[in-house]
Amino acid sequence: MKESVANPLHLKSLNHVSLVCRSVEESIDFYQNVLGFSPIRRPGSFNFDGAWLFGYGIGIHLLESEDPESLPKKSEINPKDNHISFQCESMGAVEKKLKEMGIKYVRSLVQEGGIDVEQMFFHDPDGFMIEICDCDNLPVVPLVGEMARSCSRANLQLIQQQQVRMVQQ
Repeated sequence: MKESVANPLHLKSLNHVSLVCRSVEESIDFYQNVLGFSPIRRPGSFNFDGAWLFGYGIGIHLLESEDPESLPKKSEINPKDNHISFQCESMGAVEKKLKEMGIKYVRSLVQEGGIDVEQMFFHDPDGFMIEICDCDNLPVVPLVGEMARSCSRANLQLIQQQQVRMVQQ
């Protein structure tokens, strides 16, 4: 019974995020040229328009809406909205590039225990929220057990080992 608490479905990692879009071509351009994802082969048996992209260990699956005009249009950037978040090496470089590309964004600062985490939020062509952050500065502190160093993938193994130890105890 204890085993099911730590990883009840025996998950390994995030595989992909699927997004419904107005225009697959416009979304491919955004995810490829703004975020650096690469298009990959998609199964030919699908009978609907879409595209698959891959980068940073995850996939983005774009699905073209059957009724693009029915998709809500978001203009306000709200950091509390649904979003996916990516860590970056330089917030300054991200901000410079977003400005060069004419992409509207909102900055935010999270402060915790003397640590500052910068965030930038912006929309993809369909209004889905993207966050870029330096969240690796913020330690991951489980509510139970030992503390991990950060939320980076490098510490994933440490967190998983801690979970296994907690289950075994």
